[in-house]
Amino acid sequence: MAYTSDNDALFISKLDDGVYLCEKRRRAYFFPFLSEREQMLAQRYLEGAGFRSFAFNGGYGSAERKMLGLFYESREEPFPLCAVGLEFRIGFKLNHRDFLGALMSLGIERETVGDILVEDGRCVIFVKEDIKEYITSQLFKVGNVGVKITPADPERLPKGRGFDEKDCTVASLRLDAVVAAMTGLSREKTKSLILSELVALNYAPCRNISQPVREKDVITVRGKGKFIINGVLGETKKHRIKISIIHYR
Repeated sequence: MAYTSDNDALFISKLDDGVYLCEKRRRAYFFPFLSEREQMLAQRYLEGAGFRSFAFNGGYGSAERKMLGLFYESREEPFPLCAVGLEFRIGFKLNHRDFLGALMSLGIERETVGDILVEDGRCVIFVKEDIKEYITSQLFKVGNVGVKITPADPERLPKGRGFDEKDCTVASLRLDAVVAAMTGLSREKTKSLILSELVALNYAPCRNISQPVREKDVITVRGKGKFIINGVLGETKKHRIKISIIHYR
């Protein structure tokens, strides 16, 4: 993957520092929660550098934001993360942004917070272990809604934003054609979004409307959510290409 910004270069420099400290101290080194793009950058860079003893963990199987662990020999050391459970009165429409804003207002840094899973009356937030006590002692309201700290049951997590699966057909596997089919927007509107850098391919902005896309590529469209090309299913009788899509709401 190309490093498209100074932030990417800085992140790679931090990876180098982490590997150095892991090997010098002969113990695990943990990075805070990473975005999906940072995870992809980290995996490709570490594998390319020949460092194979690493893992990601977000607290549950399908987590989006995950911590990165670099290990000296074994992967037995636990990740320093935990879950905070919250309850509030059913009927109040709190969402991910409300809870994130409440945490930021406490002075908590974004990188110390993982996924925030919300459903009516309940929320589970994955955080770095060392800030759990601070959150549980300081977070009493989200917006104007009172919240109560409760145990977080890892076997009964809120569904979060959820996802849909669907099939659609495209004339070609060009980025503009696929985005138009995924979103239901016109090709002209799709072209405008891409040229305005509001479409990301594998977490990097892409301004090339004719960029080929492939199975398992991740496409993010501002205001429309995240899409994954789950499969390329072949051609229809009219010689269009059938694809399977996962859409995260």
